[in-house]
Amino acid sequence: MESLDINSLISDLALILILGSVATVVFKMLKQPVVLGYIVAGFLASPHFSLLPSVAVEANIEFWAQIGIIVLLFSLGLEFSFKKLIDVGGSAIITALIIVVGMMSLGFVVGKFLGYGLVNSIFLGGMISMSSTTIIIKALTDLNMRQRRFVPMTFAVLIVEDLFAVVMMVILSSIALNNSVKGGEMVGSILKLSFFLIMWFTVGIFIIPTVFKRFKRYISDEQMLIIAMGLCFAMVLFSIKSGFSAALGAFVMGSILAGTIEAERIERLISPVKDLFGAVFFISVGMMVNPTVMTRHWSVIALLAVVVIVGMIVFGTFGMLATGQPLKLAMESGFSLTQIGEFSFIIATLGTGLGVLDKSIYPIIVAVSVITTFTTPFFIKQAIPCYNLLVKVLPGSWTRLLNGYSQNANESEGSDTLRLWKSIISRYVVRLVVYSVITIALIAVCRGYLMPLLSKYIGDNMWGRLACAASTIAIVSPFIVSIIMPSAKRSEQIQLLETSGNISYVPIVVMFIISAIVSTMFVAAILQAIYPSAMAIIAAVLLVVLMLVAVVAFPSPFKHRLSIIEKRFISNINERENRRTGRENNLVSDLHLAYMTVGHDCPFVGERLRNLDLRSRYGVNLVNIQRAGKLHPVPTGDMRIFPGDVLGVIATEEQIQQLLPLVEAQTDVGEIPNAEVKFVHFAISMSSPIVGVTLEDSHLREDYGALLVAVQRGEDDYISPTPDLIFKAGDILWIVGNPKQLSRLK
Repeated sequence: MESLDINSLISDLALILILGSVATVVFKMLKQPVVLGYIVAGFLASPHFSLLPSVAVEANIEFWAQIGIIVLLFSLGLEFSFKKLIDVGGSAIITALIIVVGMMSLGFVVGKFLGYGLVNSIFLGGMISMSSTTIIIKALTDLNMRQRRFVPMTFAVLIVEDLFAVVMMVILSSIALNNSVKGGEMVGSILKLSFFLIMWFTVGIFIIPTVFKRFKRYISDEQMLIIAMGLCFAMVLFSIKSGFSAALGAFVMGSILAGTIEAERIERLISPVKDLFGAVFFISVGMMVNPTVMTRHWSVIALLAVVVIVGMIVFGTFGMLATGQPLKLAMESGFSLTQIGEFSFIIATLGTGLGVLDKSIYPIIVAVSVITTFTTPFFIKQAIPCYNLLVKVLPGSWTRLLNGYSQNANESEGSDTLRLWKSIISRYVVRLVVYSVITIALIAVCRGYLMPLLSKYIGDNMWGRLACAASTIAIVSPFIVSIIMPSAKRSEQIQLLETSGNISYVPIVVMFIISAIVSTMFVAAILQAIYPSAMAIIAAVLLVVLMLVAVVAFPSPFKHRLSIIEKRFISNINERENRRTGRENNLVSDLHLAYMTVGHDCPFVGERLRNLDLRSRYGVNLVNIQRAGKLHPVPTGDMRIFPGDVLGVIATEEQIQQLLPLVEAQTDVGEIPNAEVKFVHFAISMSSPIVGVTLEDSHLREDYGALLVAVQRGEDDYISPTPDLIFKAGDILWIVGNPKQLSRLK
């Protein structure tokens, strides 16, 4: 085995990090995304730039870059969460699907037009089909548009695109390995991926949040970081063993952890690790930039940049319109998606690593990403002017048609009976799929590990196979019983009878027949190890019939056990939301303990608790305040509330629902001036121009454009601002204003 050259590894890492730090500072001063700084740093460290020392061993950077991809995908998964996918609804899923399919098709056509082969054209389509979440968030933040109405819907589309990107990586890997597109193999890859995703999410969501809650008091920040990274790399290893990429495993584990109450804590702890290794990855991308190739292919770069911008605007706007969004919102969303970023690089790295991607495509894609990153703020700002122009040009009948379609699409449709049937059938499908996946996984584990173990001690004979079959059936029987349990509850059957006057039992019978067939197939698959096929099916039918009789004769124990399992699973999925509303944290009677985060527009901000009188006005009891990582139990009446505080309140569910919108208030505003105004706090030193000066004479409003909310003097002493208040060195000002102007006060 070749020994690792530690000196070259350290020297290469030192070189790229120093260049990266300098480049990012320059780009920060120029108010450009730091990702571009990393790409420039990578180019400066590459052999293509001869004025500076180059990286000695490029394989060293490749090693760090692979870890960077894992950590980057893990952090993206932490921002994703399975619960978010459920919450974004079908509108975001359909929009993202239209964008991805449309852009992939467009990229494939352009690739063939440029003379690329089949696989290269497919990879090109994949690389230009994903907008950059990082760049969009940066652009919207810089333009002060995070509170605009179209932003939540755009973020929802980006969430779904992240999932599509991970699925696409699996499909592209299959295409690359076979060097062709085979329908059967592609369908097999998708089914295999679906199986493992369902199994990983089900097991992970059921176990990990439960373990976190059980041992929460013993897990410090240091231990949480180790646990999170350990789980990440364990899932990466399992993903590779299952035939998938390391990136998929990292993303899946991040998504599982995103649903836990520790998600924000893990995000905070993982942030420095992500920044370090993510920087190395983007620097490695910059090392692939070859000016000679880019100069030779400048026309291709220009063409692809136009294709990305125009295609994203057209497909993004059309996708939003197709799902019933107003024309204005659809165009704002479409115009904000006009760039490619991190997933384009990851897909390009995948193609290069598999040896199927033309070497000239990587620097071309990097150049297209750089161009579209620079143009993103411009197109975001042009969305409204283009909308106003389009409204003037469009015939009135078209405008009325679009408005009518949007209004009809957003109106609730369907009777109570139809909605109830949809609920029953969707619950049945989810239960059938999840329990079937678990059953298949358990059968595979028993065949792979239990059967060899029993054969070793009992022998590979009739009794050994019988013991293995009996053990396997005993293990999977709770899940088979769960499959054949009726999906419609007794209360739902009564409700159907009340709303429709009669119940059509056809759907229930169909669901029962499907469940019986699936259960019989599973049991037959287990028994075929000891019986011929025909005998195995007969025995399986008899066993399933016995299970059905047991369910009908003694329904309570089975229903109770199934209810406990499903309640824990649903509770773990909704853990963060339940913590916010206190729904699963019932204390006594109808009282719940909820934790809600104070928004910047909360009317309580800056007020003393005694003046708020939350108990008499809202019926809630404030039991603690979490601020900047510190817990303040049973806060005194002199304590004030500030944005970002986490309030622990005890109240009824109705009182909590009434208080939540006030506490978490975030105003949906229109166009905001480009001045950056934030609520911040900082300590002033002896050299501050306001030390020894009264509030009245400091002219904070006139000279600094600032509004003082409170002055913290000491550990917990908050002073309400009065004109005669004299500032002292060490005072912490809680103040609203432009950070650049406020820095003069420090």
